[in-house]
Amino acid sequence: MMDDLPMPVIPTSTRSAIGLGILGTLLVLACPPASAQVGLPGARFGEVIPRDVREMYDRGIQFLASSQNDRGEWPGGSYEEGPAPVGLGMLVFLASGEDPNFGLYSNHIRRSLRNLITAQDATTGIMGQSMYHHGFATLALAEAYGAVDERNLWPDGKAPRSVGQALELAVRAAITSQKKNSLGGWRYSPDANDADTSVSGAVLVGLLAARNAGIEVPDAAVDRAVAYYKSMTAPSGQVAYSGGMGGFDESIARISIATLIYSVSRRKDMPEYKSTLNYLRGRLEQQAAQQWVEYARYYQAQALFQGDLMAWEKWNNLLVRQLKQAQKPDGSFQGQFGPGLTTSFDLLALALNFRFLPIYER
Repeated sequence: MMDDLPMPVIPTSTRSAIGLGILGTLLVLACPPASAQVGLPGARFGEVIPRDVREMYDRGIQFLASSQNDRGEWPGGSYEEGPAPVGLGMLVFLASGEDPNFGLYSNHIRRSLRNLITAQDATTGIMGQSMYHHGFATLALAEAYGAVDERNLWPDGKAPRSVGQALELAVRAAITSQKKNSLGGWRYSPDANDADTSVSGAVLVGLLAARNAGIEVPDAAVDRAVAYYKSMTAPSGQVAYSGGMGGFDESIARISIATLIYSVSRRKDMPEYKSTLNYLRGRLEQQAAQQWVEYARYYQAQALFQGDLMAWEKWNNLLVRQLKQAQKPDGSFQGQFGPGLTTSFDLLALALNFRFLPIYER
């Protein structure tokens, strides 16, 4: 397993609007008041998306649609096996703005959602072979909850559990794992006593998404996890990898994860948040290390969007140029993770331009 790799905000009342049937309607209901958007360039819902961005995303999502198998997976390599890539791929479809129940990609969404639920251990609630998988799968369940009409989810009508039940079970599993961890975070194994800021980011973002979907997540659990990130953040804004301290370096991925965590947990008053955000602001043109570059992009897009829209717009313009050059004729992106997962990471970084996912709300 990799050292530095292994991934919201919608009111509960809106999640109950499943009968409305379409994600776009849900997000109109969830859009913050106009007064909250004053002075935030590009923050309003429904702005025109540049044609090149739309075309690039469409080609990428068509690649994912054509390469998904009947089980909702994207086979192609060791990094593309398990609930994490399934959940991330599903998020790409949800982020497209298509109707998740009757739109062009509704069947693809349902395939992946069934995969996540059937992959879940009915006793422990864990999804996949590591907490990386569990965290990203929890995020995917949270983003689908309330948007996907479950009446059409199971062809035979025999559901092992509902999306809400699966999400509640996943949250309980993550909390149980954290209680065993002396550092307040997570590591690969649900029974691990040590932690790292990469795995912990995947799990904690999933928990925060579930909480904002209306699932009960204890404040104490969030507080412990944030305290762990605080202990791992240097005054410079650099973020250490594993253990309780030390090992600070210039990992854009980890710094972006911490910035996002502080943002979505509503800890923007913390000096650690200001340090990590300032670190990212000062390096907008700095390319992530060659290792796990797509993973870093995925988090950096969200961290900058949540923290500083002007900085995000500058960085996003660079991202669009980079991805236009990198996209293959079949719509895929190639990287260390294989075409399926690499394409999902890059498209989700690009999806901040659309902002249909609840996790992309500010």
